[in-house]
Amino acid sequence: MHLSHNSNVTATIHEFILLGFLCSQEVAILLFALFSLIYILTLLGNGAIICAVWWDQQLHTPMYILLANFSFLEICYINSNVPNMLFNFLSKTKTISYNGCILQFYIFLSLCATELFFLALMAFDRYVAICRPLHYPTIMTRKFCGTLVSACWVGGFLWLVTPATLVSQVPFCGSNIIDHYLCDLGAMLAISCVPVPKTTLTCSTFSAVILLVTLFYILVSYSLVLRAVVQVPTGSGRKKAFSTCASHLTVVSLFYGSIMVMYVSPGAANQPGMQKFVTMFYSIVTPLLNPLIYSLRNKEMKIALRKVVCKV
Repeated sequence: MHLSHNSNVTATIHEFILLGFLCSQEVAILLFALFSLIYILTLLGNGAIICAVWWDQQLHTPMYILLANFSFLEICYINSNVPNMLFNFLSKTKTISYNGCILQFYIFLSLCATELFFLALMAFDRYVAICRPLHYPTIMTRKFCGTLVSACWVGGFLWLVTPATLVSQVPFCGSNIIDHYLCDLGAMLAISCVPVPKTTLTCSTFSAVILLVTLFYILVSYSLVLRAVVQVPTGSGRKKAFSTCASHLTVVSLFYGSIMVMYVSPGAANQPGMQKFVTMFYSIVTPLLNPLIYSLRNKEMKIALRKVVCKV
């Protein structure tokens, strides 16, 4: 046993138990089957979008390149928590090592931050395309698009370095049972040896800043986009613009709505049942729905996906 900062009091634990969902073995098997199906469908749906953009030359435009990268992010996102959750449905121990828990916390929330940056980037792309159409080809070049995509990935993972470092220094010495299906912030801090108000405040501040700044940017961008769309003469151009914007705003509403309930709503983080449900919604349900949202309202994507199905 290695000793914590409070080594004169108690010893630190080496592993945690992810309590997950309290249910009978029969219900656990049913949940395993349900989430396995969701997991497979999510991989297939997002993988199909990546393949469609890769194979169809007509989709080699910034908007679809961003969408393909977003789908790849969703695949990474769901892989950061669902496989371990599925394993724990059938496991009797449900343990995860201390280092594994800190790593899962860092990767999961870094991917969440990356998704926030991506949603803001996609809003920027639609703003330039609709409000500055003549300058769009010169602004959204392939090189600049690649730079922005890289910035989203790097920014997302750098953003969580400080919170992850602080959480790794929190002393855990009593119960090692985390009332969650993954190593999330609120559930981990709930079992710390002593109150850690500075860590809680810093992590909450980091979460609030990235949430509110990206959301504000998206809202401002789309207010300008919608104003420009209204001024477009009635016809296919306006319909296509509205369709594209509606898809993105639907995804934004689902993702931001669920996360803000979790991290901004008072008391939500202290309710384990609500914590699990909301986390499950934005980390499992939204990656499943996103391919449907983006493909059902997009004619070009529908055609490309049919080609993918035919090739398979």
